Amino acid sequence: MDLGLKDKVALVAASSRGLGKAAAMELAKEGCDVVITARGEEVLYNTAEEIRQATGRNILAVKADITVLADIDRLVQTALSHFQRIDILVTNAGGPRPGTFTDMSDQDWLAALELNLMSAIRLIERVLPGMRARRWGRIINITSIAVKQPLPKLILSNTARAGLVGMAKTLSEEVAAEGITVNNVCPGYSLTDRVRDIASTRAEREGKTIQEIIDEIAADIPARRLGRPEELAALIAFLASERAAYITGTTIQSDGGFIRSLL
Repeated sequence: MDLGLKDKVALVAASSRGLGKAAAMELAKEGCDVVITARGEEVLYNTAEEIRQATGRNILAVKADITVLADIDRLVQTALSHFQRIDILVTNAGGPRPGTFTDMSDQDWLAALELNLMSAIRLIERVLPGMRARRWGRIINITSIAVKQPLPKLILSNTARAGLVGMAKTLSEEVAAEGITVNNVCPGYSLTDRVRDIASTRAEREGKTIQEIIDEIAADIPARRLGRPEELAALIAFLASERAAYITGTTIQSDGGFIRSLL
């Protein structure tokens, strides 16, 4: 299937590893030039070279912390100076710390909102005008299954990511007639550093091994396994494509059947 992505320009946040890296790799394989970003410089540049060698596309690596407004401004301006446009924006960020309501301070709540809500809003704010001028754009937010089924002891993530979905749904209505789609993807439990960290925390608390916790998580998934990052990346590439031009305002999970609700 030709997704119509050749020579489009994509910016993928938090993309030196995990789901963001998989998304950047998949978009590059489909013919996009890609801007990748992360805080860790060495891993970021190594990832850029890996994607470049695998795909032959132009990959621009920009070190940035997406919770810092000045870094977001520099990231977008560097991308626009290099490529002149951004056609596809994939927002993404790691999760805030786990815990329950009484574990959290005001600073924890504010940090979670900066990480999982405001980072996406600020990126969209800076990319959207160009999309509107060209009357074409794709905005895809990587969220979590927690927006459909809140997860225990992840109250910060459950709250901040739900806010992102509300914003995206409203924005999708505002820009749909301009050739711009806005969608959210919800990865289930995938084999990423984030899930390994959660498993490690549970393992320590429950006196089990990390593999035992991963096996327990998999047992609750109808597919009986954790997801692979490239499986979510394939969904992102489709939503970024010409083939998905009539899909907007949706929140789609890739979770092996974990979410049991009808919608």
